[in-house]
Amino acid sequence: MSDLSPLLTGYSYFEAPRWHDGRLWLSDFYTHQVLACDLQGKVEKIADVPGQPSGLGWLPDGRLLIVSMRDRKLLRREADGRLVTHADLSHVATGHCNDMAVDAQGRAWVGNFGFDLMSGAAVRTASLARVDPDGRVTEVARDLYFPNAIMPTPDGKRLIVNETLGNRLSVFDIAADGGLSARRDWAVFGPLVQSESINDYIAGGKVAADGGVLDAEGAVWLADAVGNRALRVAEGGRVLQEVSTGQLGTFACTLGGPDGRTLFLCVAPDFMEHNRAPVREAQIWSTRVDVPGLGF
Repeated sequence: MSDLSPLLTGYSYFEAPRWHDGRLWLSDFYTHQVLACDLQGKVEKIADVPGQPSGLGWLPDGRLLIVSMRDRKLLRREADGRLVTHADLSHVATGHCNDMAVDAQGRAWVGNFGFDLMSGAAVRTASLARVDPDGRVTEVARDLYFPNAIMPTPDGKRLIVNETLGNRLSVFDIAADGGLSARRDWAVFGPLVQSESINDYIAGGKVAADGGVLDAEGAVWLADAVGNRALRVAEGGRVLQEVSTGQLGTFACTLGGPDGRTLFLCVAPDFMEHNRAPVREAQIWSTRVDVPGLGF
């Protein structure tokens, strides 16, 4: 932990960190804000999202897409700052919408919880949606155990998905028309839990792969939501590196900075809404790594 440096404090619960245009962009769940922060900690509020923001991404023309979790919509920020509905995912999402990736063609890949996590509802698997640039929504995969970080490979041929409650990362082939096929394991950390209780999934989680990012060598940095750590994992599941966050949970991470070698970590005491919403205990920590993120 001695190599970890605080960058940002005083918010509710950070998710969906993205390095874009020289700044770290973030969703703060319970203040309902999208923020951008430079490396000196100077923050700009980008948008207020009453439906609770999560996944972030950019269309090829530079407009920002924002997942609005509770109303199960994808919002688009126009050049004048207005937020408009890009797509309605309510017919696909069976829980709050969550993380998202936007690929080079402007297609948004959006996951959802699959069930009402915060109320303690029975665990159910979820679908993955593809939103085309014109806003059309297509269900492209089913039976995912809480799909979280979604990572298209640089060649556009594969899609890696962190399954937070599945003890695994899955990978799909992407067809020319955007269809997904040939789901297989990218990494497996333990057996699938067979239960409807979230407590059983937490107890049985070897690695709860939350937010994550691909690096230039094809490894995935992932936040382990039950292990208070971030892991760098190779295809096949070998853990290449571990960064502990001590007593604080790690719920998302990304790579950025001028050379792509800064690992940013979203940390908080826990992930429960009733604990996080009333207080301002979320932080962003950073550390240096050897292999840069993609796109630098």
